[in-house]
Amino acid sequence: MQGRWWLSWMLSVVAVSAWAQVPAAEPPAQAEVVEEADEPPFVVNGRSGTVELGDGLARMEVPDNFLYLAPEEAARVLEEAWGNPPGAPTLGMLVPANVDVTAPEGWGVIINYADDGHVEDEDASSIDYADLLKEMQESTREESAERKQAGYGGIELVGWAATPHYDPGTRKLYWAKELGSTEEGASEHSLNYNVRILGKEGVLVLNAVSDMSQLPHVEKDMQQVLGFTSFKPGHRYEDFDPSTGRVAAYGVAGLVAGKVAAKAGLFKGLLAALLAAKKLVIAGVAALFVGLSKLFKRRGNEDGTP
Repeated sequence: MQGRWWLSWMLSVVAVSAWAQVPAAEPPAQAEVVEEADEPPFVVNGRSGTVELGDGLARMEVPDNFLYLAPEEAARVLEEAWGNPPGAPTLGMLVPANVDVTAPEGWGVIINYADDGHVEDEDASSIDYADLLKEMQESTREESAERKQAGYGGIELVGWAATPHYDPGTRKLYWAKELGSTEEGASEHSLNYNVRILGKEGVLVLNAVSDMSQLPHVEKDMQQVLGFTSFKPGHRYEDFDPSTGRVAAYGVAGLVAGKVAAKAGLFKGLLAALLAAKKLVIAGVAALFVGLSKLFKRRGNEDGTP
């Protein structure tokens, strides 16, 4: 019995001694034990309900699934959340309610006004949008080549994501473009969804930016935007007086091709990268506008105008 106790005691001593000689395990690195904190949501200050645009120019009846952001708040989103340089004037912005604008599913509608005169819409029913797309694509390829020479990424206008549609009863126009990058390995395409509302002597310009995967959702919501946005009395299309009013130098085809947005300076300050797919939209649309002068000059020469 005593021998068994002695053996047990010796084994205990050996075990303790061996344990004492084994170096303690290194504590896990800090990065392994501390989980990365989630980025807090980018909180925006917006509202729904009746919104006046441009000092009584137009009105929006914003439903609860949207938030309207005043120009100052829109600038904060464009600059702080989406990384754009300052200086892009807007009439504000619409964003989906309850969606973080910095999230992959976040998107917005930039609102502006082009004070270029009364846009005559007689050409709307005769526009061949397939031919117009080819001209815009050709102009984009030319501009893309110049961008590459200057050290920037190439851009391509892939095609219509939604074929242009003009309603002569409401004087509202919408269409969508699919934009892509010509850079090797680039696969994700971007969506630029456009709404134009013709007024007395100008056009409301509403542009939504997102990635192509959101087309069904964006298209549905933009149809809502069409419905709840209108000019106020005194600024409506039918308020135009041809004897005293100004007439724009372009028609509906010019709106689709982008001349109105270029003249409005809508994208002058939006040249930096936006988050994810939004980066390509802004850069791509800006590239399209830079090349528009060639497109319109070419069309003007064909019509016999300088």
